[in-house]
Amino acid sequence: MKIFTIFKRINKYHFLAIIFWLTVWQILSMKLGQEILLVSPFSAIKRLFELSQEKIFWISIKNTFLRISLGFIFGFTLASIFAVISTTKNTFKILLEPLMQTIQAVPVVSFIILCLIWISSENLSIVISFMMCLPIVYRNILSGIEAIPKELEEMARVFKVKRIKKIRYIYLSELSPYIKSACNISIALCWKSGIAAEVIAMPINSIGENLYQSKVYLNTADLFAWTITIIVLSVLFKNLIIKLLDIFLNKLEIKG
Repeated sequence: MKIFTIFKRINKYHFLAIIFWLTVWQILSMKLGQEILLVSPFSAIKRLFELSQEKIFWISIKNTFLRISLGFIFGFTLASIFAVISTTKNTFKILLEPLMQTIQAVPVVSFIILCLIWISSENLSIVISFMMCLPIVYRNILSGIEAIPKELEEMARVFKVKRIKKIRYIYLSELSPYIKSACNISIALCWKSGIAAEVIAMPINSIGENLYQSKVYLNTADLFAWTITIIVLSVLFKNLIIKLLDIFLNKLEIKG
């Protein structure tokens, strides 16, 4: 009962925070008095509802969602493998460090322009999302593995704990907060960079293309409607990944 009450209270506070910022948005829109500069939240939501009645809206969402999701999944998988190898092979870790530093230091737009030379516009957002995810997940998982107390590993060695159980009860248990933190940061960055790549490359029937068209035709209502869509998709995707991680970890504990 207490957990349910706390959850309900958090939701209420989040809802009130959203209402507060929507009110601020509405006041600013009314003060400016020019919806071409700042559309009201009511107009943006109304336009979003209108767009949702169009088939192209859902096709664009599907295409963008699949590309960015693939970029994140590839980045997360490869970063996890790299992190595990780096903890056992110091030479590999040293070799990989300049690459990770470069990816983190170079502006996203530079990567987008460079990659567009070799990669088609349809696949650009996959590559960019992958590259933005890679160093974040790599560093978080690497830090998590290195932070595992040596005593736990020594105890597992003394009691001859099987490798699968070591992974389940020591590594995954200790790494869980690091993985969730990596997902929280990298997913948001994947969506930002992936959409930016689409705006520049303009693949057909994508959210990025629709954002660019909104800017060209000074259609502020469309611009805000698509922006709201991006925020909702990003939050939903992040919550889905975190939920799947929780389910996976819980199943491992039950099996154990």
